[in-house]
Amino acid sequence: MRRLNKITVKTLVALLCLLPSVLGYAVTLKDDAPKTYTVKKHDTLWDIANLFLDKPWLWPELWRNNTQIVNPHLIYPGDVLRIRMVDGKPVMEVVRDKKRLTLSPSLMKETKPSPIGMLPWSAIAVYVNQNEIMAEDSYNTLPYLLGNHSADLRFVNDDLVLSRRYGRPNDQYRVVRKQSTITNEEGELLGIQIHHVADASMVETSAADQWLVKVDESNFEARRGDRLYAGEFTGGQDMVLQPAAGQRGVVVGNLHQHDLLGKHDVVIVDLGSAEVTPGTVMGIYAQGPDIIDGEEPRYANESNVVRSVFNDGSTVEQPALKIGELVVFKTFDKASYGIITRSDGLVKDGNIVARP
Repeated sequence: MRRLNKITVKTLVALLCLLPSVLGYAVTLKDDAPKTYTVKKHDTLWDIANLFLDKPWLWPELWRNNTQIVNPHLIYPGDVLRIRMVDGKPVMEVVRDKKRLTLSPSLMKETKPSPIGMLPWSAIAVYVNQNEIMAEDSYNTLPYLLGNHSADLRFVNDDLVLSRRYGRPNDQYRVVRKQSTITNEEGELLGIQIHHVADASMVETSAADQWLVKVDESNFEARRGDRLYAGEFTGGQDMVLQPAAGQRGVVVGNLHQHDLLGKHDVVIVDLGSAEVTPGTVMGIYAQGPDIIDGEEPRYANESNVVRSVFNDGSTVEQPALKIGELVVFKTFDKASYGIITRSDGLVKDGNIVARP
């Protein structure tokens, strides 16, 4: 968690380098933007930006011409934010809470509460630390739990469990479980989604084909077939917020095992580290099924629809409508995690992600 706090500060500092003149966006206030806003303890910078701007990733531009703010990337609970116009452009001002003082037996000193984060890291942290996407070949070669002397089906702290032996033994392992197989719309395998359920330490390696391990630090009960992973999960990654340009992908899964998703849920998109970076902001779009135009219009996915073999213009393709936004926060070779930061409708697999 300490690592994530550092990333948050780096993220906010990096935001100051984001110039909309380069990206082709202009800062415009919402018609219903408040005149003032008092920052609350559990606010995020993104949510506050959504109160003022249609394009919240342009938040740094509100500070750009304000020389009164020493640390414009740090906003604290209790600060009052207000907008004024300078040369026809909106500028954000902050009024500090002057009562941020505490008494000790010997002196009076100013307390320093933590600044609010750009994204809700409390919601993201568990997915950064406990989830990973692996290549299928790497996953299939991991050793796995077999069982124990008591014939238990599940294992918790201090249980001794026999495991299949693969490769050289390590002192410490993560016990991981396959959550899903991630594929794109064409059926291409993108990776195996795994979840960290417990830790394990090596006890005995003398048997020819098995190891004996002890389960430690259980997040969940381990099971037969769970794998032993000796590597490190990808940690929190430094972020620079930037809107997607020509990238286009699809939501291919999520980390909640839900069919319908909303704000602050984490989705998997079929874009890897070569296509997006942590901090990439993307719009989420829903596209309805094609409509077969005729005497009685029908949706193309209805079971009794007969398509014409000729391209006679009878098929109507519906436009993709924007239903939300996400920010990519962790990338892998062929896929990435993104947190939904705005949702005007229910998000599901198959939704398009593209320029916001």
